Amino acid sequence: MTTFTPLDLTVVIVYLASVTAFGTWLGRRQRDARDYFLAAHAIPWWAVCFSVVATETSALTFISVPATAYQSDLWMLQLTFGYLAGRILVALVLLPGYFRGEIATAYALLEQRFGLPTRRFASIIFMVTRALADGVRIFATAIPIKLVTGLPYWQAILLTGVFTLVYTYYGGLRAVVWVDVIQMFIYLFGGLAALIVLLRVLPEGWASIAAAAEPAGKFRILHFQGGFADARWILTGLVGGAFLSMASHGVDHLIVQRLLASPSLGAARRALVTSGVIIIVQFALFLLVGVGLYAFYQGRSFTTPDEIFPGFIVAELPPGVSGLVIAGILAAAMSTVASSLNSLASATTHDLYAALSGRADDQRHLLHAGKVFTLVWAGILIGGAMLFQLAAQGTPVVIVALQIASFTYGGLLGGFLLGVLDRRAAQRDAITGMAVAIALMTTLWAAQQFALLPRVFPGAPGRIVDTLWFALLGSAITVAVGMASARLRARG
Repeated sequence: MTTFTPLDLTVVIVYLASVTAFGTWLGRRQRDARDYFLAAHAIPWWAVCFSVVATETSALTFISVPATAYQSDLWMLQLTFGYLAGRILVALVLLPGYFRGEIATAYALLEQRFGLPTRRFASIIFMVTRALADGVRIFATAIPIKLVTGLPYWQAILLTGVFTLVYTYYGGLRAVVWVDVIQMFIYLFGGLAALIVLLRVLPEGWASIAAAAEPAGKFRILHFQGGFADARWILTGLVGGAFLSMASHGVDHLIVQRLLASPSLGAARRALVTSGVIIIVQFALFLLVGVGLYAFYQGRSFTTPDEIFPGFIVAELPPGVSGLVIAGILAAAMSTVASSLNSLASATTHDLYAALSGRADDQRHLLHAGKVFTLVWAGILIGGAMLFQLAAQGTPVVIVALQIASFTYGGLLGGFLLGVLDRRAAQRDAITGMAVAIALMTTLWAAQQFALLPRVFPGAPGRIVDTLWFALLGSAITVAVGMASARLRARG
């Protein structure tokens, strides 16, 4: 049994210093806000693709996907095919609108269709969602880092936040994307290294994994039984996952910003669809790691699922390799944080500050404003992560922050779909539809999370629908309310 050695620590420090220096160097020729936030639309499609994959892969994904296979089976592969279907729909339906004219953020498209207040409303929803969700993600990332390195939470949070801030502040989106490319390969190497070590330490390699996994049903992928409340039901993965992917990759500026950095619509489409294929392969890799861990530990129980993979990394991987895998966890975390900082600063600068300041055409001024907002959002995210130390894992505030996107995505996606589906819908209709959808989805989430339905209606199920369906439900509510509002307004 090994521990986190000085060699491992050296590997992590070299990684942090190298990516920070590289990202900072990439920002040396920035001229204006277009460079800083959109990399002058000059990022090749394959780099955008890898950046999209890295951005949506947080440290929680790195740890929790193997834990899911350990505790259940390979059902999450169903979800990845839904993700791919959603990206294809985004490429066909939403992306063309982003490449008509000069658009700086995803929500500028809403301004063209409904007006500036709609753009601001959607952008503020995005900012609140990102700030809460990513603040707690930084905190959650500190959990495995503390487990494997012994660093206290606040040091792990600063380690992740400050190094990421440096290259994001100086390098802008160009640095974020190219560092993402490096980080994706680092954490994929970590997954492959873990799987190879598992195959070597088990007496008969893959045969040992199969012997332990097959009787326990670990290789099962398709779940035809179930219902709307079951995340493992095949329709939840394919349909719910498709709409979730449409929202996260079609209207969340975190991802759309990368697509806008592509040189053309065709390049953005290739990047988006290819990222869906890579996600399938990536999930398959980490799920197989989880099955291998099940064979290695012979299915024994752990205090929390988050302990399984990090514990194996520290205890079983050779010195140096363990450090590289921890660098992979940091890579996944830093990619998410860097993307959040740049997209939040972009939305603040273009959706709010530019119009309010009256300097929307002064790109050099907006560059400086964007850097200031990068610092502000870094303080908010890192400070928020520090505050989450005061709440134990699993308390409502942490749960809300981790799942907040599930009840805001539908409203945002519905706003875009309303603009496409109903020509009569106007600004008031769009804002009303989005606000009603977000309020209803938040209420539904709270009712399920705190088992309110059985208290009000004895005998009622505590859970009606899985959160993977929330994007579809929220979109449908937004469109329905928006259309109804448009017709009532016309009659009045």
